[in-house]
Amino acid sequence: MRSAATQKIICWFIRVMTYLIVFVIASIIIKILWNGLSVIDWKFLTTMPRRGGSEGGILPAIVGTLSLALGTIIVALPLGMATAIYLSEYAKAGRFTRTVRLAIVTLAGVPSIVFGLFGLGLFVIFLRFGASIIAGCFTLACMILPIIIVSSEEALRAVPKSLREGSLALGATKWQTIYKNVLPYSISGMLTGSILGIGRAAGETAPILLTVAAFYLPKLPKSIFDQVMALPYHLYVLATQHPDIEKVRPLQYGTALVLLILVLGINLVAIILRIHIRKKYRW
Repeated sequence: MRSAATQKIICWFIRVMTYLIVFVIASIIIKILWNGLSVIDWKFLTTMPRRGGSEGGILPAIVGTLSLALGTIIVALPLGMATAIYLSEYAKAGRFTRTVRLAIVTLAGVPSIVFGLFGLGLFVIFLRFGASIIAGCFTLACMILPIIIVSSEEALRAVPKSLREGSLALGATKWQTIYKNVLPYSISGMLTGSILGIGRAAGETAPILLTVAAFYLPKLPKSIFDQVMALPYHLYVLATQHPDIEKVRPLQYGTALVLLILVLGINLVAIILRIHIRKKYRW
């Protein structure tokens, strides 16, 4: 009886915490929607900012954020997946492999501002990229690489060993086994974790603040060595640094809503890809 009562209390506690989290998230989303929908229109999304960002649209910030997200995907996705395949399928168990995995897990918990300082020192100053898209993309890629590697490795481990053993028994090479029998069944999990990591990168402020972002830059980038505006940094300055905060309050919520939609869109892409691939490949 006592254990049943304890279990019931724990169950109710977990339920209350779940409802509380859902309530807080819903409150934030509703507040942003309530204050931001009235601001968003075609002009707001497709025009340049004016008067130090207090008027006009946020087109450069949207283009800058999408450019950074795309560049991060190009750099981080193949490198992270390749590292996960090596650690899961090729690397022998030993002290070196355990040390690498420990370093990856540790890097996943490093604050984003540390990656920003790293990017500033390496890509902006040492490699002389300056404050540019390429410096921002490399910095964001370094930040999300641990997430991509860990999630991809877990997805690879979830594939039954019998699929590998059967392929090798029939005379297939190691790479043929991975390419034909492992990747098709693990790619959904690998892509899901990777795109969720990219969604996090799209909403980060600290790394781009030191490597690429400008608050007021009313023009579109022409090369990967140009500095750009970005939605997270634009929102940060509007909310904390602008001399007339009350005047730009509607723009804050409009920018926040666009950023929220962008991140939710990236997550939605991950869900759709996962569902599509899991329907195609099942074991």
